[in-house]
Amino acid sequence: MPAKQGLELPGVKIPPLPEISDPAIREQVFTHRSVNALPTHIFEDDPGNPAPDNERLEHLGDAVLQLAVTQLLQEYYPCLRVGPATKIRSLAVGNSTLADIAVKYNLHQQLNLHRAQAITLKSSTHIRADVFEAYVGGLFLDKGLDSVKEWLYILFEPYIREAYRVVRRQHGLPPVESSPVHPTSPSCDQNGHAPNTPPSTPSSWSATGGHLSLFNQFMQQQRKTIEWIYSSDRGPGTKTTPIWRVQAMLNGLCIAEGRGSTKKAAQNEAAKAGLDGLDVKVNERLPRA
Repeated sequence: MPAKQGLELPGVKIPPLPEISDPAIREQVFTHRSVNALPTHIFEDDPGNPAPDNERLEHLGDAVLQLAVTQLLQEYYPCLRVGPATKIRSLAVGNSTLADIAVKYNLHQQLNLHRAQAITLKSSTHIRADVFEAYVGGLFLDKGLDSVKEWLYILFEPYIREAYRVVRRQHGLPPVESSPVHPTSPSCDQNGHAPNTPPSTPSSWSATGGHLSLFNQFMQQQRKTIEWIYSSDRGPGTKTTPIWRVQAMLNGLCIAEGRGSTKKAAQNEAAKAGLDGLDVKVNERLPRA
């Protein structure tokens, strides 16, 4: 992949790294092509002998990462035009960002490399970024898209915020102190935020999608994976605007459910119910933007 700029946030706390259960996928994630010294000019591998390195997983992980970060960006700043949004995404998933995250998770130290190149490759920003993308791709194959997105949403939230601030400054605009707007907001001002929105407070966060973020944090800390099951209720007069119902499933059991006019709104209601069940005082725990 071509070199890209990125962000480094030394003080940022990251969520636990989800485990890849399949040993074959995990081994491939950490296998660099230097181990087998395969030629790079081959158009296609022999179906009976595919390359055992992590390049295909890296390619897949790059696509999954782009999708997750794009969705997260649109949820936080739904009124951004495509040009600035592309710049923000590029910065948030740039090589130095991904390399920094790989170091935080110590992924680069687990790489299987050719001995003669190990020291040089492990210190390469490019290689560190690649192994993070390979891990995302491997986790996608092992756990599925929803599980990967839950982890990436929490992980990339601070990087999205910082990238937004950086690109906003590049456009000559003043800083904005308010929190990102919820995707169901009816309109946005020139800053990409809802009009007449007061400065961010813990209580205002509880109404702008904070329940889902906090619920995901709790589940990550407990190393539990939530499966979200969606369905729509199409009663009279709802042919074009169904009411979505979502269930938060843990080990096959429904621990919370919610309803809303969009999947995200329903998911947020389910997360709120889940937090109530955990006896979490949301307004005391949600951070300021």
